[in-house]
Amino acid sequence: MTLAVKVACESWALNEPFEIAREVMHRLPLIHVTLTDDRGRSGHAEAAGVDYEGETVQTMARQIEAVAPKLGDDLCGEDLLGLLPPGGARNALDCALWDLRAKQQGQPAWAAAGLAGLQPVLSTFTIGLGTPDEVRRRARASRGFPLVKLKVDAARHLALLQALREERPEARLIVDANQSWSAALLARLMPELPAFGVELVEQPLPRGDDAALAGRTWPIPLAADESCTDRRSLPALVGRYQAVNIKLDKTGGLTEALALAREARELGFDLMVGNMCGTSLGMAPAHLLAQQSRWADLDGPLLQCDDRAHAMQFIGGFLQPPTPALWG
Repeated sequence: MTLAVKVACESWALNEPFEIAREVMHRLPLIHVTLTDDRGRSGHAEAAGVDYEGETVQTMARQIEAVAPKLGDDLCGEDLLGLLPPGGARNALDCALWDLRAKQQGQPAWAAAGLAGLQPVLSTFTIGLGTPDEVRRRARASRGFPLVKLKVDAARHLALLQALREERPEARLIVDANQSWSAALLARLMPELPAFGVELVEQPLPRGDDAALAGRTWPIPLAADESCTDRRSLPALVGRYQAVNIKLDKTGGLTEALALAREARELGFDLMVGNMCGTSLGMAPAHLLAQQSRWADLDGPLLQCDDRAHAMQFIGGFLQPPTPALWG
């Protein structure tokens, strides 16, 4: 018997346009995948895909439809690693399968992942690119979140940091350049960042330019985001980055993400878990990964006007565990 597969293409409204160095997002396209067994038990998951790899809801849906006949009752996450490449399609199938197996076995997904349980995790509050006044407004909205992530680019950086710090002098701070800096700009800005209390810089250089980081010592650790995909990407990051940002859309699901996390820790990397935006259904499996991460960036639902039923809750900046009614 094969599992029944349903793919829905969705579009979610954002509270306001969300800008990062490479794009401005006005709505969030997602695929919602349902896997159903012959007893009517269903697992659910979603994926946003990796837009800078050219993924769209249409390409992801076609990938899933192509492998649907091969999704048998005995399917496991390792099987999916051979059926599909890393990306949103495999992520949605893999996380839906985790949810389905939890329902079939009467065992929560966290137990199947080898965890002792789920604790709330401190998540960032992400502030998109904008003018200093816009950053000030969003910084005021971030009160109640101890950890803030600020998007910057090659032209907008220190002035935005200054605006943010004036509104949130007590907040912990991460800066995310989304590949927009040059090596020269990184070298110029790095000495300025400790005065703002920045504790991590994400993906300053374009992926492919990582060799410029080799052998350099910085006052603040660097995290590989776009340069870190799955386990195959790790060797090239050693000696260049101090942390890796693991996202389920990049790894192609929770199965690979957990394996990537293990190998990254063995290589001495700190872990961050992030997201490509999404609803609580996308954050739920990432919450498992966040249990072992130093930083969590799982505030995707806060960017949207609406969320799924049984949405995950933020209390004092801490994202609470998902309920079984949502996932896992």
